[in-house]
Amino acid sequence: MSSSPSSSPSSSSSKNRPRTTSAAKPLLISAGVALAAVTLGLVSWQATAPADKDSGSAGSAPAAAPRNDTSAALQALARREAGDKLALGRADAPVVLIEYSDFKCGYCGKFARDTEPELVKKYVDNGTLRIEWRNFPIFGAESEAAAKAAWAAGQQDRFAAFHAAAYADGSKEKGFAEPRLLELAREAGVPDIERFKADMAGEQAAAALKKDQEEGYRIGVTSTPSFLVNGKPIAGAQPLGAFTAAIAQAEAAAKQ
Repeated sequence: MSSSPSSSPSSSSSKNRPRTTSAAKPLLISAGVALAAVTLGLVSWQATAPADKDSGSAGSAPAAAPRNDTSAALQALARREAGDKLALGRADAPVVLIEYSDFKCGYCGKFARDTEPELVKKYVDNGTLRIEWRNFPIFGAESEAAAKAAWAAGQQDRFAAFHAAAYADGSKEKGFAEPRLLELAREAGVPDIERFKADMAGEQAAAALKKDQEEGYRIGVTSTPSFLVNGKPIAGAQPLGAFTAAIAQAEAAAKQ
């Protein structure tokens, strides 16, 4: 959950293009991972990307269903780990929504504030939906620092609260330098701030971030927010109806 762009979608899109470039991609992404993305070609996220290519712009339709083999591969990305600190909902829920997001992304914030709470209320609480977050920072060093901070908050079971605080309206304009991250951790109720600081700077946080990033790049994610609903891609902060339709379809298919 500074020099960053305005929280409004239009301002965010004009200053921070979410499409990653070779300069934006972290050096930790290996040549093997890059090759896998080309070789596998699992999904074309542009099928749901908005016409102006800006992050999360509304108005585009969900992608056509991928081929069966591709859909199965994408659906298999759901980790369904009972102890996953960056997940919400039952591990055995019939539908899993995977979200690739960046805390400096204006449209990710819009989704987190406007749509995600409705999905939690309507589907997570009744056991239909599980949400698994993937940290996918594409806007530089502060994005990566915020992702590690969110992971660190999760180690003390405060990921959801940190996520909400970091995506609160106007939050990203304050930046994600370390003093701000500590402020967010306190706001989120993280009980042990010293542990939080150590976890945030530790090797496990870096490894967890690398795992999420490599997964996203491997399947062709180039913008945030991007989603998979039981393997079906949705790009951008689509209206609530796009997600409810995808969840209903996925739930029906899971019952067959």
